Amino acid sequence: MSWLDYFQNATKLVNKKINSKTAIVNFAPEYFKKLTKLVQEYNKTTDGKIVINNYLVWQTVRSLTAFLSKPFREAYKGLRKALIGSEGREEQWRYCVSDTNNVMGFAIGAMFVREVFHGKSKPKAEEMINEIRTAFVKNLRNLDWMDEETRKAAEEKANAITDMIGFPNFILNPNELDERYKDLQIRPNEYFLNNIRVSKYTLRKNLEKLDKPVNKTTWIMTPPTVNAYYTPTKNQIVFPAGILQNPFYDMENPSSLNFGGIGVVMGHELTHAFDDQGREYDLHGNLHKWWNNATIDRFKNRTECFVEQYGDIEIEGRHINGRQTLGENIADNGGLKAAYHAYLNTRKNSQDQLPLPGLQLTHRQLFFLNFAQVWCSAITPESIGLQIDKDSHCPPKYRVIGPLSNLPEFSAEFNCPKGSKMNPADKCEVW
Repeated sequence: MSWLDYFQNATKLVNKKINSKTAIVNFAPEYFKKLTKLVQEYNKTTDGKIVINNYLVWQTVRSLTAFLSKPFREAYKGLRKALIGSEGREEQWRYCVSDTNNVMGFAIGAMFVREVFHGKSKPKAEEMINEIRTAFVKNLRNLDWMDEETRKAAEEKANAITDMIGFPNFILNPNELDERYKDLQIRPNEYFLNNIRVSKYTLRKNLEKLDKPVNKTTWIMTPPTVNAYYTPTKNQIVFPAGILQNPFYDMENPSSLNFGGIGVVMGHELTHAFDDQGREYDLHGNLHKWWNNATIDRFKNRTECFVEQYGDIEIEGRHINGRQTLGENIADNGGLKAAYHAYLNTRKNSQDQLPLPGLQLTHRQLFFLNFAQVWCSAITPESIGLQIDKDSHCPPKYRVIGPLSNLPEFSAEFNCPKGSKMNPADKCEVW
């Protein structure tokens, strides 16, 4: 299999010259070695070549199913139901909004931000991030398994993490927004072709980044997205406007609910900088060894606790893969701890101390309640099975139970008996 031919064909769209001396960053060398061997094996026979051809045709059709005629969409429903237990029926207007957002998310984002994003949310979120960062760094200083040199470097990395909150400023400037989409052609009554044009437009935009300096202010997610992420190569955390809404966050909520909601998400993304993969990147986003060997060994020993703890969880006769979910479990546990400690130390006004009507709960308990509430979900057994096979995250229920059972402060607030499910004798902790 000629990877040179592959890359030369892949970059034709932007006339990029690739030769045998071109340096290419391979993030998964073992995968590509095995893929090459697999393709070569199938290419030895006519039947094998037919299998590869059928696979490529199938993947192409499958990826375009939503844009094809009704018979294709109906046929896909059967596969979807087998995989996740649902045919995925959706009201047409919702599908249209979702599809338009996928294509022109920053244009939709401009409307979303003007309509629902409170202007003061951005500085308040910045303040929360800094408080959670401070709590995380304070926890760093109390770890007995880190050597001083690595601890100092980790502290520098935590303080160097940059953030982007809400939305990129250009979306509120109509001229800049028009400039972004000027090369994208959308024509009436050409739905399928419009989506092909979108794919080419997106591919071209990505290929044009080759050999150019990394733009650390580029947004991957659009403003309405209810999600967040950490980029290790940029040492950056991003929180779109979509997640700065209830139940994660509201300007009128007491701080207990906000820290239990968006605060834990912030702590989660920050902790990704120090999970089993993020820890390998330094404060500048460069991949190299900056930890002491003894500290690495102690870190790995501690993470094995998570591998075993989550691997013991059985759902419908199947066990969670503790190694596959390790990075997310480290972030879930570290994020909850950092956010809770930040909440304890944040300045609280008189309204913050008022009880919520109808609830006999303290605000410390409300912190944990809102953390759990944001993970409420209805999920089919098929979806859980697929998640166990493929996802780096645990099913939602165990993203609540796992971190809470490992945090002594939770069992103290709710008086969980020692040795009970939510207050086990053996707890796991890294950060």
